[in-house]
Amino acid sequence: MPHALQILAGPAAAALLRERGLHANDVDVVVGASGGPKWLVLAGLDRAIFGEFLAVPRERPLHLIGSSVGSWRMACLAQQDAVAAIARFEEAYIAQCYSPHPSAAEVSRMGEKILEELLGERGAREILEHPCARLHVITARSRGLVRSERKAVQMAGLALAAIGNAISRRSLRHQFERVIFETSGERGPFRNLVDLPTRHVPLTHANLRPALMASGSIPLVLEGVKIPGAPRGVYRDGGVIDYHPDFDFGSDNGLVLYPHFYPHVVPGWFDKSLSWRKAGARNFDRVLMLAPAPEFVAGLPGGRIPDRKDFYRYDDAQRMRIWQDVCDAGKRLGDEFRELVVSGRWEERIQPVAG
Repeated sequence: MPHALQILAGPAAAALLRERGLHANDVDVVVGASGGPKWLVLAGLDRAIFGEFLAVPRERPLHLIGSSVGSWRMACLAQQDAVAAIARFEEAYIAQCYSPHPSAAEVSRMGEKILEELLGERGAREILEHPCARLHVITARSRGLVRSERKAVQMAGLALAAIGNAISRRSLRHQFERVIFETSGERGPFRNLVDLPTRHVPLTHANLRPALMASGSIPLVLEGVKIPGAPRGVYRDGGVIDYHPDFDFGSDNGLVLYPHFYPHVVPGWFDKSLSWRKAGARNFDRVLMLAPAPEFVAGLPGGRIPDRKDFYRYDDAQRMRIWQDVCDAGKRLGDEFRELVVSGRWEERIQPVAG
């Protein structure tokens, strides 16, 4: 049977794997990308990584950073029972349903409901008080026209952002500011980001839910979020800036583990149609990326990973059945990861991480 997982590694990560295999305490950072329903293909892999591989006593903090649905996955890992949190998230995510033409308010209410299921009764407290997990939630603070909740005005602002981004990602600073909400205090590894203006705000009981909600609030699809205790403004999906995080992951020597639904990285939301915009190799030296292999994806329902268009392709019953089938199939990814950790046969599988 063809392999289900692709193993992609930067030079430093590949050298470490060849030298001694993969150990939980070699990992300093775990990254979660935006992508909406695409995360469902990773649910089985997340269970193996979050609930087993990383569920060991640690010698130093484990930094978890993500945007949009990636930050919600990382919020599962930062709870005491990560597997139970993933199960709640998966069930609530698959079950979401909407009217034929939902408003941004309706979609936001459903998002809040899913988030409450993910966190459960104790999740927020466990995240804030976790002995070693440090959660970093990426959001985009809106500037100019994209602050508006009026659809036409917001669309005009997004169009300006897209035009500027096609010339340079740095132009996004005119419409958005990266704001990272985090439990790491002053010593987090992402304090020296210079690619775009970045602020750091402590996560608290008052802002944890709003920050996570903002991180997944897709422009035009969900309402923007105002976050207590943060710089004033309207916060939107962190994936607008960091669709698949591509920045300096810090100066530590440990690995950056990147469980991803693609074997490549698209830096920003506006880069999806820009074939020339690739991730920079300098940020991926220590990255170990785990992604579904093409042969595995070809065997999924419809030969593809789920996405938001499934809400229009299928009726609710069909979509739920397909999404559950994808989750069930994704258990193979987790099983293969477990086998690799035990066997240590990484060298024969490593491919260079791509932009």
